[in-house]
Amino acid sequence: MRTPPAVEDLLRTLAPQVLGTLVRRHGAFDACEDAVQEALLAAAVQWPGDGVPEHPRGWLLTVATRRLTDRWRSERARRDREAAVFARERDEPARPDEDRPGDRDDTLTLLFLCCHPVLSPSSQVALTLRAVGGLSTAQIARAFLVPEATMAQRVSRAKQKIRSAGARFGTPPPDERAERLRAVLHVLYLIFNEGYTASSGPELRRADLTAEAIRLTRALHRLLPEDGEAAGLLALMLLTDARRAARTGPGGRLIPLADQDRTRWNASAIAEGTALITGALTWSPPGPYQLQAAIAAVHAEARRPEDTDWPQILALYRLLAHLAPNPMVTLNEAVALAMVDGPAAGLDLLRPLDDDARMSGHHRLAAVRGHLLEMAGEPGAAREAYREAARRTTSLPERRYLESRAARLDGGNDEDA
Repeated sequence: MRTPPAVEDLLRTLAPQVLGTLVRRHGAFDACEDAVQEALLAAAVQWPGDGVPEHPRGWLLTVATRRLTDRWRSERARRDREAAVFARERDEPARPDEDRPGDRDDTLTLLFLCCHPVLSPSSQVALTLRAVGGLSTAQIARAFLVPEATMAQRVSRAKQKIRSAGARFGTPPPDERAERLRAVLHVLYLIFNEGYTASSGPELRRADLTAEAIRLTRALHRLLPEDGEAAGLLALMLLTDARRAARTGPGGRLIPLADQDRTRWNASAIAEGTALITGALTWSPPGPYQLQAAIAAVHAEARRPEDTDWPQILALYRLLAHLAPNPMVTLNEAVALAMVDGPAAGLDLLRPLDDDARMSGHHRLAAVRGHLLEMAGEPGAAREAYREAARRTTSLPERRYLESRAARLDGGNDEDA
């Protein structure tokens, strides 16, 4: 039986709060996380039929605590561990009404723990989706197109690494907090990007991942309303996701930004994202996510492609390249430069990337080069660049789009590509 969407949303909201409370009380992140997953499963089975309890957070916390103590009872050292557990329960017992407004929310601390520096980015993503997002291992595996057993091993190894590192549940010390927050923002950014343009597989996007990234970033912004980059990241996601309905045509065909029907863009998401980034830039020093959100806002303001303020976008990309230089920024800067100063200028900016190891074999470099060569009136060279990009990508919708671009320059038919 499928869990009703309202119950599923509630469980995802409560999952990090319950897990945070449990880990704060008892430590043992891996055991607590397993106990919370069992409580979530019990709620998903019982609540649709019995109704949501009056105090759902307290219900989940009580069930998870029972699962945790039951698990520890079965271990050899149960007497010592039970003594510690029950001592803590006496000091801070689980209350059935523990979901009252104003109760402590440990979601931010939990995000810091899931994005611990001992973990690889892929492990940080998996653990964040499982522990903070409340997704099952099977759901995460489906989202990333890997076997469930593979994802289970990744999550298990991540929890083992955290335990081996002796990581404690608590706010990082002041000298580490900024770096750990950057890791949290990066993980949420990675989750959103994978959902918005899937790196592999038959679908262009995975709406469940983009929705989860936005939900988690909203929670982070709520917890850190004074952080400009948290506001910028949420604005960037909203402004980008606003184009979702216009990005694909019949059969999942990819539609580039310049060809999209802008009346299909989500006006409310654009308004919210624009307000967020406009506000953040008035009181916070600009950071990479704020600048990317500002660029997305400029695109959103243009009713027609020809109305786009490319000089402003180019200026923002140049500032972004100064603050956070990387090849992907250079690719986008090259497109903006081509729109302002002509395709030859953009192609010149791309040349150094041929020797950048980070771009070795990446399809986006060839795709952007093909686009600029097409603008420059060099159809033969553009066709070969598009074909090279199509060979390199692992995304089926992107491959079809790139092949169609090459076929069009060959005099072929887009729909047959």
